[in-house]
Amino acid sequence: MAKIDLHTHSNCSDGTSSVRDILFEAKKAQLELFSLTDHDSVEGIQKAIELSEKLDIPFIPGVEITTHEHEHTHILGYNIDPKNKNLLNLLKKNREDRILRVKKCIAQLVQVGINITEQQVFDRVKISASRAHIADVLKINKVVANRGEGFRNYLMPGKAGYVSPIGATLKKSIYTIKEAGGIAVMAHPGLIKEHWNFPVWKEMGLDGVEVYYPSHSATMKQDLLDLCKKYNLQVFAGSDYHGPKAGRVSKMGMNISDTHLEKLKNLLQ
Repeated sequence: MAKIDLHTHSNCSDGTSSVRDILFEAKKAQLELFSLTDHDSVEGIQKAIELSEKLDIPFIPGVEITTHEHEHTHILGYNIDPKNKNLLNLLKKNREDRILRVKKCIAQLVQVGINITEQQVFDRVKISASRAHIADVLKINKVVANRGEGFRNYLMPGKAGYVSPIGATLKKSIYTIKEAGGIAVMAHPGLIKEHWNFPVWKEMGLDGVEVYYPSHSATMKQDLLDLCKKYNLQVFAGSDYHGPKAGRVSKMGMNISDTHLEKLKNLLQ
């Protein structure tokens, strides 16, 4: 077995650690493949490339693109050209849409008497705004105890501050990743099982699936492995690490078989 992590976030999106700290975490975890995949942002890629070379970390440039089709329908892009004009335009538009969404969430929370302001939230945003920044302010303002509680109590479907996702279409996201020389991978598919449509996704150009993910059960992983074999999709693994203070997974790294690792290395390196 080998340990890799192809799904991590820095404070360029909704992670709680700097790019530098994320790279040092990757080094500490002794990963055999590593990628930084911030939401709708490639701002941290150049620094990650420079640090990975100094630290001798096998780094793959990445990004996670938000779509408007479901809260968790996200596409991971690997080996993308972070300077590709069409990719940058799509990411810029998605970040602009994120700002609109966050403002609507805040307005709805204020409407029900929650103590929060736009300035408080956007003062915390480095590049890509998200509901996580709202949840962090709710914690600071002692409305909730932590980021997770902020989501559960105020920012999930059916709650006072929830606004449906805004972003590119799934088809355009996949196309743009591939246009930028990248490999398109479905992120955390176990979170959207009721929306699975692998034949259509494959037709759109999907290259792989994040089979190994913290919340995926053994049954889920086997189902996804079978689908990868059926549709000739590559098996990927990622922890969705957001840093030690995010209230999610506390450590980087997912185990993967040596066979899958070898295939990933051939594909990505």
